[in-house]
Parts: sequence; C-alpha cells; structure tokens
Amino acid sequence: MTALDRALFPAAAAHDSAAACSHCLLPVGRLGQRRSVNGEDRLFCCYGCCIAYQVRHGVNEEHEAAWLLVRFGVGAFLAMNIMLFSLLLYSGSLGVADGGLRQAIHVLLGVLATAVLTILGEPFLRGAWRAAREGHTSADTLVSLGALGAYGYSIHAVASGAEAVYFDTVTMVLVLFTLGRTLEAFGRARALRSLAPLLAAETASATVVEGGVDRVRPVRAVAPGTLVRLHPGERVPVDGVVVEGQSDCDESVLTGQSELRAKAPGATVFAGSLNVTGPLLVRTTAAGAQSCWGRHARFVREALGRRSLTSELADRAAAVFVPAVLLLAGATVLYWSRHLPVAEAVMTGLAVLVVACPCALGLAAPIATALGLGRALERGILLRGGSVLEHLARVRGVAFDKTGTLTQGAMRLVACRPVGAPEAELLCHAAGLAQGSEHPVARATLAAAAARGVTPAVGRQLRAHPGEGISGTFEGEEAAMGSAAFMARLGWSLPSRMQMQETDGLTTVCVGWGGVMRGLLLFEDPPLAEAPALVAALRLRGIASALLSGDRPGAVGRLAEVAGIATWRGGLTPLDKVAFLQDWSRACGPVAMVGDGLNDGPVLAAATVGIAVGGATDLARETAEVRLPEGRLDDLPWLIDHARQVRRSVRTNILWAFGYNAIALTLAVCGLLQPILAAALMAGSSLVVVAKSLLSGRSSSRTGEES
Repeated sequence: MTALDRALFPAAAAHDSAAACSHCLLPVGRLGQRRSVNGEDRLFCCYGCCIAYQVRHGVNEEHEAAWLLVRFGVGAFLAMNIMLFSLLLYSGSLGVADGGLRQAIHVLLGVLATAVLTILGEPFLRGAWRAAREGHTSADTLVSLGALGAYGYSIHAVASGAEAVYFDTVTMVLVLFTLGRTLEAFGRARALRSLAPLLAAETASATVVEGGVDRVRPVRAVAPGTLVRLHPGERVPVDGVVVEGQSDCDESVLTGQSELRAKAPGATVFAGSLNVTGPLLVRTTAAGAQSCWGRHARFVREALGRRSLTSELADRAAAVFVPAVLLLAGATVLYWSRHLPVAEAVMTGLAVLVVACPCALGLAAPIATALGLGRALERGILLRGGSVLEHLARVRGVAFDKTGTLTQGAMRLVACRPVGAPEAELLCHAAGLAQGSEHPVARATLAAAAARGVTPAVGRQLRAHPGEGISGTFEGEEAAMGSAAFMARLGWSLPSRMQMQETDGLTTVCVGWGGVMRGLLLFEDPPLAEAPALVAALRLRGIASALLSGDRPGAVGRLAEVAGIATWRGGLTPLDKVAFLQDWSRACGPVAMVGDGLNDGPVLAAATVGIAVGGATDLARETAEVRLPEGRLDDLPWLIDHARQVRRSVRTNILWAFGYNAIALTLAVCGLLQPILAAALMAGSSLVVVAKSLLSGRSSSRTGEES
C-alpha cells in the first residue's frame, strides 16, 4: 500500500487475521485493514474490497469518493491506451503509415475517447448543463468546454481526413480533473469522518417493558415514562433515569470524554451513549429528536448544511471569474489565430479554459472548515456551522453570565431572614414559587425545602420574569420572590429592618406575599476554581472579559475580583445585558457571550457568538451557536485558538488558489502551456489545497493535545 493509500485508508492497529472480509468473506490475513464505513468498523482483506464495499454500501462522501475512484481507474486505463497510440503516431514509430492505417488508428482513438468522455465527462457535463439552465456558469463549464472543444475539433479532423487529432488531450484533461475530484472527495470524507460517530449513534429500536414482558418497539414510538431495558454493550436509545441496576456508560460520543460514567438508580442516561458493563432498567424522559442525541445530531447536521462566509465569498468570486475566463479564452484564440495555425490557436484557448478552473478555490474553505468542525466535535464541542469558527476567530471580548457559568451552579441556601412570618412559612411560599422556574436559585430553594421537610405551597399562575424573579398566587393572594428592584417594581417596599446581605458576596432574594415583604433568602454559589486561569488565558490572547449578572452588585463585584475581571455589571435585566453588549461591541469589536440560564437566551442571540455551557436551559441551548460540554468552560481558550488556526488555513488556501491560478493563467495566455499540462497543474493545485488542509488539521490536533 502506498503512502497516499495509507493517508486515505488508514489501516487498523490490530485485528484477527482469521476474521472474514466484509466484502468477499475471505480471511483478512495479516495485511487486512479496518475501515469505518457509514460509522461502523469493517474489516477488508485488500484495498480493492474496501473500495468495492464502499461503492456498494457507502453513503454520502464515502460513496462518492469510492465511485469516483472506480471511474478514475477505468478512465485512466482507456486514456493510457489512447496515449500509447498517440505517442506511436507522434514519434513515427509505426513508420510511414499509409493514409488508411492512420485513419483507422484515428477512428480507434475516437471510439476510446468517446468512452472516456462518457465515463469521466458525464459529471462535468451534467454540472455545466445544470448551471446553464440556472443562468450562470461554474467550474464544470470550463472543464466541459475545454474537453468538448478538443473532442469536437478532433472528430472534425477525423471526418475531414486531417493528420492532427487531439483525443489524447481530451482524455488526459478528464483523467487529471477526475483525479483532482477524487482526491477532493477523499479529503472531504476524511474531514467528515470525525463527525460520523455522533451521526451514527442513532438507535432505531428499544426494548420496552410492557406488563412485565420485554417487547422491541421503534424508538419513535417510545413515550416519556416508558420503561426501557438496556443490555450490556447496547447503545442507549432514549434519555432517561435509571430505575434498577448498575452499570458504566461510555458517553464519549456526546461529551468527547473517554472516561466511563457510573450509573445507579437515580442517575441519568443519555441517548447515543453506550451501556458497557451491566443491565439497566430506565424510565424514559425523552426519545428521538427530543433526546440529547437528537439535539446534538440536529446541531451537527445544521452545521454541515450551513456555508461559511468565506465559502460564500469564494463562490461569488468564482461566479465572476468563470465568465471572465471564457472571454479571455476567446480573445486568446482570436489573437493566436493570427500568428499560429488554427489548431494550435484553439489548443492555446483550451489551455486557458482548463488551467483557469477554480477547483482549488472552491476547496479552500470547505475542507478546512469541515476538519475544524470535526476536531471541535472530538472534544465534545458543538458548533452551529463553519461561519461560527470565523466569528470566533475575530472575537475581541467575552462576556460571562455569573450564576452557573463562572460559578459552580450549585447554589446552597445558607440563611433565612424572616420578618413577620415563621421561617418554615417563608420557605414554603418560596418553594411554591420556585416550581415555576429553572433558575439555579429556584432549584436551590426546592432542595432546601426538601432537606428541611417543608412542603412547597401550591401556587397558581406561576410566571418567571427573566433576570428579575418569579410571581404567582397562593389561595388568591399574590406572591413573589426575586431581586429588590423586582419587588420595588411590583410596589412592595423593603422595610428598613430588612438589610440586604451582600458584604460577603452572598446572593440575596426577597420573598413576599399579600403585598408585604416577608423575608430574605441568602444563597452562596462558589466560584469556579478555573475562572481566574480562564480569564488570564483569554487576556493572553488579546481578549477582554466582562461579567454581567442580574444578581446584586456586591455579589457580582466579589466574583469579578476573584476571577480577575475588571469590567462587571450587576442588577441587569436581559435588555440591559443586550444594551451593554451592543455598546461594548462598538468599543472593542466582535464579542461573545457565555451563559446557561433561561434569561440568557436573548443575550446569547444578541452577541456575535453565543456560547452555552453544559447544563444550559433549552432556550440557551437552542439560541447559542456554540455548546461547550458540562464542566469544560476552560476549553474556551482552546476553541478560540482552534478557530484562529482554521481561519489561517482557509486564508492560506485561498491565497494559494488565487496565486496559482493567476500564474498558470498568464502562462496559458502566452501560449506556454498545452491543455494536458494545464490540467495537470490544476489537479496539482487541488491536491496541494487538500494536503494543506489535512496537515493543518493534524497540527491543530497536536496543539489541542498539548493544551
């Protein structure tokens, strides 16, 4: 196997030599290779079986790459025969062949060239025709006109009995361009291979327990609350809570972390993960598109379907470039027809068409971007499209939410300060209101009530006010909990004896009902240990940090001091945060917002890049363009470095493609290139872009491992 083969088809590190080949069923032997096809590992005895299996069973990029390789092999075989006869004619090795023999050879070459044009030219011709019907031109237009021009001229020469034919030019141009596309397809397939494990983690069926009997049901038919049995080694089909059993689960496809997670009754399991060691009985909470895997997969598919800004710019440049090349080729033919025989002038014009094909320009951004998305996914980071990498590379400021983002998100009630009401009654009403919110303060309130044996009051018309608090009614009496500003807005004044506790950085929440303030709840939420290092790492990269929160200014300022953040604001509503981001962006450039709460959704949408962290609410997850794994906020500096590396790779590829095309086009216009050499140069340009992108991806991978 050649070095190129090893690069495109990496062999397995180890396998059973007696195992059967997935294609021909013969033993794979010592030289067998393991290959991922459609997200599943397959063993093959040889390179040919690997390609044949992909042609028959592969999908998307893998199928396209394998099928192009088969086309290339057949076309190259025919083209070599055409080149052999052409060389014999050019060199005079056949002696002084009579006209009949020469004409017969020309006819044979025409038949073989027609076969090559059919096999290799069909994708280019179809693409050119599709572009023409839509009223524009494309790279396929240049290749098709170049090949058809040489083919048409040669057919005319055969029909008129002329001596000069250029069937070898037709076939070699198509062979070289097909080689370029084959390498491109393998490059794309390899770039997207790291995304395959997530997209292949879907399970079509689940074993549900109905009346004590196990039955296999489609996952789409599994409703929340259904009991699902999981066997060791089985892919988890649904999100759920363990009811019975103990096991370890591999969640690497979702988190990027290889460590197994222990699961016992009460633990949560996620669709797409792998149950490794023991049987489990799980009560379903979500399935299909609503599961953790479903949301992840949708996010990845959206990312693959979105074009980056650089790709769109390259497409617009190519749309202008192709018509200009057509005019230049026509002008070249007209000019050289005055100084050279018509046949040579036509070949010079065809060389201009062929060498100007912007294949490398079209590859410059997509391959590097796909590699970038795949590398991020390996670390459990989800990006909503290649344009997110471009925006991240330009970020000059990062704003953080406080609770659950730069703090541990594990709020704990440390004190109740009732005024005019028993402590249990204060906590009872607060817990009743907390049932209407996902905020960490609400969760901490419910946990404290449960720990103290307090039953939450039954509230009605519960309503969360993002960034402010919660309101509702109890037995027809209005109640509320939240910030002092929220209470003041409701018209509930703060008695002088209720002093806000903020000297030690505690979060203070007011609680009241019946139009009267009844007391305070004091919470603490320890800062993340890695927060100071994270802020320092961003500062080293020239990125400023800010802390924005709806919490009391005292608590926000204390956290900002601990984390080393100079710019902070407390007591902000979501609209206040949006206004701050807009002002800050005008002052320092593109900004990112990192948050996890319900009230962070609008703010994440307003930032240049919205970033949600692991335990984010549904609104924050759906609004954000980046999702970081839970507990991995310190991956943010790596992600920014990675985005900048991808941007450098894309820019280098584009500069290379433009420069290469400009030099080659100049040589072609001057009559210094033949069409065959021009096609070879273009194939070489595509190969260089693919190789540079793959090498850049490896460099980024090594950098990530070091960091």
